[in-house]
Amino acid sequence: MTEQRERAADTSQWASGNQIERDLTLTDADFTRIRELIYQRAGIVLAEHKREMVYSRLAKRLRHHGMTRFTDYLVRLERQPEAKEWEAFTNALTTNLTAFFREGHHFPLLAEHIKNAQEPVTIWCSAASTGEEPYSLAMTLLETLGPKASQAKVIATDIDTDALARARAGVYPQEQVRKLDDARVKRFFQKGTGQHAGFARIRPEVSALVEFLPLNLLAPQWSIKGPFDAVFCRNIMIYFDKDTQAKILKRFAPLMKPDGLLFAGHSENFSYITDAFKLRGQTIYTLAKK
Repeated sequence: MTEQRERAADTSQWASGNQIERDLTLTDADFTRIRELIYQRAGIVLAEHKREMVYSRLAKRLRHHGMTRFTDYLVRLERQPEAKEWEAFTNALTTNLTAFFREGHHFPLLAEHIKNAQEPVTIWCSAASTGEEPYSLAMTLLETLGPKASQAKVIATDIDTDALARARAGVYPQEQVRKLDDARVKRFFQKGTGQHAGFARIRPEVSALVEFLPLNLLAPQWSIKGPFDAVFCRNIMIYFDKDTQAKILKRFAPLMKPDGLLFAGHSENFSYITDAFKLRGQTIYTLAKK
């Protein structure tokens, strides 16, 4: 989750002097409650300046239900704690910016770490988004392990079920895939034709290595089990406060192999949050020795 889906206010909004007029009513109390609910549900901390983003994204849900006031939407939501709408609410307020082999220095280091593994390699991608990161991990497994990669596994989780559906489909615009070198494109993608022209699909031998699962990092229990050779938790901790970050990192530790690696995003620093991990290199951590 990052900043790609943060766009300007919904097209139904327009500027009038210094005011922004809207067809739906979002009060200060509504915005405060939305911030509280998404924090409780997903641990996401929404800053004050995210108000226009919140309006733009949730306005679609109100219109879907024929509502004009955010107050009514929130009351309905809170009266039905198990309603399917909570999933739509959470999906709307999560953000997905990702790319194949993003922060590319991590992948050669992962390859070096796993190349002599004596048992099947298992990697957890804890913020899978629309699939580019876990598929990049699967490609790295194939390039590094050769035939042994068929025994390896990437567990890819995310709270955003819409993003996971797109990830499972494994279909991406050609312009996104063209950023990769030709050898990888030919080896790991199928070029779309006819009505699928302009798109590329992940090849079955790549998708076979990845299992996509919905998972909320704030849930009291996780549906996954280690031990993992590596955990990728990149560019998601920035949405949590430090207490939440510390709790999640503490839960990562027992799921990792003794020499396992934890990969963070370029703007994330876990050194001052927990003593469970120690910095090994550029945004890469290992378990701290007890």
